[in-house]
Amino acid sequence: SCKVFYAKDPLKIVRAQGQYMFDERGEKYLDCINNVAHVGHSHPYVIKAATKQMELLNTNSRFLHDNLVQYAQRLTATLPEKLSVCYFVNSGSEANDLALRLARQYRGHQDVITLE
Repeated sequence: SCKVFYAKDPLKIVRAQGQYMFDERGEKYLDCINNVAHVGHSHPYVIKAATKQMELLNTNSRFLHDNLVQYAQRLTATLPEKLSVCYFVNSGSEANDLALRLARQYRGHQDVITLE
């Protein structure tokens, strides 16, 4: 279930910029699968914001911090009132895991149906 995309001739990607990834030989590849459509790789604004935050505090959402509360308030202000709770996770896998645990707790069932 976890395959290398190019098993016969695997890519060794060493850096990325904007919508492109570069291999160890400097060959350029258009990245169509790594959420690059949002802002691209190595976006200066994202790097600046991340650096500023890491200089202040580098932690996770297990601890209280005003920025988490402020972000949740800003986010929920854009959503319908029924969507007033935020769960912060760091990946799609964590989001899926949390969604399954919440659904199981709410419904009391363990079965899951998935579609490919």
